[in-house]
Amino acid sequence: MPHLLETPDFETAFAALRVDTRGEGRPILILHGGGGPRTVAGLTQALASEARVITPTHPGFDGTSRPDVLGSIADLAAFYVQMLHSLDLDHVLVVGSSIGGWIASEMALLPDNRIAGLVLIDAVGIAVEGEDVADVFTLSPMEMMDRVFHAPDRIRAAAPPPSDAQRGVDAANLKTLAVYDDRIAMQDPTLRARLSGIRCPTLVLWGESDRVVSTVYGRAYAAAIAGAEFCVIEMAGHLPQIEQPEQTIDLISGFLVELDDAFDT
Repeated sequence: MPHLLETPDFETAFAALRVDTRGEGRPILILHGGGGPRTVAGLTQALASEARVITPTHPGFDGTSRPDVLGSIADLAAFYVQMLHSLDLDHVLVVGSSIGGWIASEMALLPDNRIAGLVLIDAVGIAVEGEDVADVFTLSPMEMMDRVFHAPDRIRAAAPPPSDAQRGVDAANLKTLAVYDDRIAMQDPTLRARLSGIRCPTLVLWGESDRVVSTVYGRAYAAAIAGAEFCVIEMAGHLPQIEQPEQTIDLISGFLVELDDAFDT
């Protein structure tokens, strides 16, 4: 495999990487979105009962350091493919939420990526005429919640108000997200056409009430990947793994069984 990051740079970044690893068995890599690793914490815990789940914190999120070598989504994709090689992981299911789905898509387009399948959950990254991605950099926290969740008032009532420390983390995460976005408004104009190069089985999950990226956008994402399955999750927004965890996990688990059955035949 070509070294997409120079070895010293990769080793420095990899040494500083914060990774949550749980469970045993076939490997699943979970990639969080702009809300940070807490947005996939429940997914990590649930899937760890049936697999070895690796959930990194993207460098620069939640107080971690971000080396200069990592300055775009493409850089992160190359970094995580290199990580799979360093950990000697193969036949990996990659599950990506929001920008994590964007990263996962770019990973699947790289050579020798060791990916057996993709699950893209309300992914961003493509350009669809008339279906812009919400400008998360200009929305207030309240406006963002209204965009992200099917039932934002229920989410607000269930969670304590964020502490000053958490607000600081969220603000820093947004700055890191802006670096990785590299001023393209979450829409790489080349990605949609390139998605035809993905060869692994792909499941695209979409919250019916997502107001960050609509279901029209989601259907376009799935249609760009040959053979991809598209499933709408009702009563969920941009993070169905939070609002409808059981349905989301059931769909991923079923897809995992199909992958393993295909691999065994």
